[in-house]
Amino acid sequence: MSDQPTSAAQARARVTELARTARICMLTTTALDGRQVSRPMGLQEAEFDGDLWFFAHADSAKIRQIRVNPEVNVAFSDQRHNAWVSISGTATEGFDRDRAEQLWNPLLTAWFPEGLDTPGLRLIKVHTSSAEYWDSPSSTVVNLFGYAKAAVTGRPPKAGENHEVTY
Repeated sequence: MSDQPTSAAQARARVTELARTARICMLTTTALDGRQVSRPMGLQEAEFDGDLWFFAHADSAKIRQIRVNPEVNVAFSDQRHNAWVSISGTATEGFDRDRAEQLWNPLLTAWFPEGLDTPGLRLIKVHTSSAEYWDSPSSTVVNLFGYAKAAVTGRPPKAGENHEVTY
């Protein structure tokens, strides 16, 4: 999408579209010693009333970190479409059987072999407070040409559009 969003609702819709398309993200939490730690996660649902959902094990470091400091970042990269999304929010963890059933995907049995009955199965819910996205409608070849041109002219390339969204 190369057109400027004309409303906050359109910008939120674009964030939703980009997150759903990418599906795999990096969830960043703060470790107990203050370091930021990122790990890949598979997005289960992006309602975008501002909530992202993930499955995790109760004894995982990410769950311990969220319990101490619930402020997280979720970053998506869709290189096929030259788009990136960074979502900041507050994470909570728990288990709601009905919600888990709605979100469950059989591919998850690779990590949770007993399905929804896996001991210690938890849901992580990230409620978005803000998001920022970068969207480049051009192909990789066009972008590379822009970078080469920038190197010769000394002017930064036009890498696409950047929008901030609040929730």
